[in-house]
Amino acid sequence: MIRIHLDDRTVAHTRIAVSPLWEIQAGFWLLHRNPDELPWPYTDWARQARRVLAGLPASAPLRVYLDAGANMPDFLSPIPPTAAPTLAEETAALRETAVELVAEQLARHWPDGVPDWLRPYATDPRAALDRVADDLLSWWEAALAPWWPAMRAALDEEVLHRARALAADGPDALLADLHEQARWERPVLTVVKPWEQEVRAADQRLLLIPLIFSGGGLACSTDHPNVVAVSYPARGAALLAAGPAGHPDPGTDRLALLLGRGRATVLRALTRPATTAGLAAALGLAPSTVSEHLSALLAAGVVHRRRVGRRVLYGLEPAGVALLGLLSGEPVRSTA
Repeated sequence: MIRIHLDDRTVAHTRIAVSPLWEIQAGFWLLHRNPDELPWPYTDWARQARRVLAGLPASAPLRVYLDAGANMPDFLSPIPPTAAPTLAEETAALRETAVELVAEQLARHWPDGVPDWLRPYATDPRAALDRVADDLLSWWEAALAPWWPAMRAALDEEVLHRARALAADGPDALLADLHEQARWERPVLTVVKPWEQEVRAADQRLLLIPLIFSGGGLACSTDHPNVVAVSYPARGAALLAAGPAGHPDPGTDRLALLLGRGRATVLRALTRPATTAGLAAALGLAPSTVSEHLSALLAAGVVHRRRVGRRVLYGLEPAGVALLGLLSGEPVRSTA
């Protein structure tokens, strides 16, 4: 377990940000943990990513993100400089990382000497940071940019959802509903992990980073002097199954063959409950179109409709979960 002790000022300064660079890192972690094939909805993206990886030389600086696994030093995934940075802005911040910070983190985490895959950052950190930043931009264009419009729409909806909760109910309610693998019992945010760690934050800022590529897990970054960052699974990962253009090939998509492409897309997006407006924003469809698909799915008994305060949320019924699992070939869990 990671137990993050947060004082009142840190909790009061809870903020939310998206991060293309953190998405890249999380995507590599998914590839690292699943050397054969990733489960739905990451399968198609992973196949494309591995084709790109196959064309990279063994010495490519980008491979540091694969080699690191769970041992990624924080300087390689800096805190997002704004609430919604571009990858160009994040790689610019990466290039400007102080060499003293690199040396301090390497010495603290590897006191007996850095591993070979990190040695360039010990011997010539400025050049190593420039090379990996260039590689990140190239990787983005080849392996992530085609998926990014749908991902960004889902992330924007997630940020809006969390920001409304933060404004309406305060940070305690937001943290209590963050994820099933996170437990908030003031003043401690406990994150489920297979190791023990105690983190104490006083008069800092808590930054929440939703990730499409989280794979259902949470991560914590604590090396920044003023920020404790916690990443968590964003809603909308199902959009990856639609492919880079956002639409599966109806000839090979069994769910689309059964329900039609629009209804299949809406059903996939409901692995986390969502509003009609939220689905429309995340999927790039008109609200009236989403409403029509939801009505048909409700009539079929595969989704439900529930009022929560002033919002109406739609989610998967057990029949919908079973249908997705059967036709995707992977188990699907709905978060009510």
